[in-house]
Amino acid sequence: MTDLEFGIDTFGDVPEDDAGNLLSHAAAIRQVVDEAVLADELGVDVIALGEHHRPEYSISTPETVLAGIAGRTSRIRLASGVTVLSSDDPVRVFQRFSTVDALSNGRAQVILGRGSFTESFPLFGYDLADYDTLFEEKIDLFVKLLDEKPVTWHGTMRAPLENAEVYPKTESGRLSTWVGVGGSPQSVVRTARYGLPLMLAIIGGPAKRFAPYIDLYRKAAEKLGTTAHPVGMHSPGFVADTDEEAAEILYPHYKVNRDRIGAERGWPPVTREQFDHEIEAGSLYVGSPETVARKMAAAIRTLDVRRFDLVYTHGPVPAAARLRAVELYGTEVVPMVKELLAA
Repeated sequence: MTDLEFGIDTFGDVPEDDAGNLLSHAAAIRQVVDEAVLADELGVDVIALGEHHRPEYSISTPETVLAGIAGRTSRIRLASGVTVLSSDDPVRVFQRFSTVDALSNGRAQVILGRGSFTESFPLFGYDLADYDTLFEEKIDLFVKLLDEKPVTWHGTMRAPLENAEVYPKTESGRLSTWVGVGGSPQSVVRTARYGLPLMLAIIGGPAKRFAPYIDLYRKAAEKLGTTAHPVGMHSPGFVADTDEEAAEILYPHYKVNRDRIGAERGWPPVTREQFDHEIEAGSLYVGSPETVARKMAAAIRTLDVRRFDLVYTHGPVPAAARLRAVELYGTEVVPMVKELLAA
């Protein structure tokens, strides 16, 4: 597999400093930029930043942070992961990312999604009752904008457009655009219908359970006469020098984050046994470089994906440990995965 891509993914979790104090949101954003610069230096292909509107995450506008990263990097691609299109305006999303594309000499990439959190809907004046309609209409408009030609469009969730030109245009003529999907067959088919690449968020259970979604994507594209692009996946994980160190650093912070979200969704608190099981048999890529690399290679083989993004931040994991995780990912994990797959 010579056409593989490897990325890192973060929501800008607010980390602790060496003394165990939480950083400010501003410092957390600067931390992400430093991590992106390191990843760029080490040859990581992509950094993807998620959009959230919650106190434990610092990034609410991925494209703004990506613009900052663009000025300090030279080769790493700059993606959202994801942009919550349902509660945004497609024209403005296109304009912001085409601007990042200009600043980065063509490295911008938008990954569109419906989002797994709902805070953005009331924040920006949208009704959750319109959840499905909002995304359906807005992705329809966004795909038309990708042609970078005058757009005429009519829907029910925003004002119509009549022969509208949208600027700035990209130099390549096409903004790199994916759709992030968490496990809805309808979302997979929609992605195929628009001929866009599919990014699967695999955050629990064995990776192989997502194989039917990839098969569905390819079959749907064939039936609809569109292009089935190489598929990507993103999954959570954490790399340290040893398996034991990785688990011991991550678990208390993973539990804080998971239990906070779980309390809102009616989930019971996570146990250490569940955490260990998810590392052993699920979709937590946690451990030494060799452990993480072997698990990543197995997932890539099983699903036949061409891109793997590791969600490397979880709750208030210390900033220094995060930088070390990025370093190990770039210098040891990625080269090892490539060697394993070549063999």
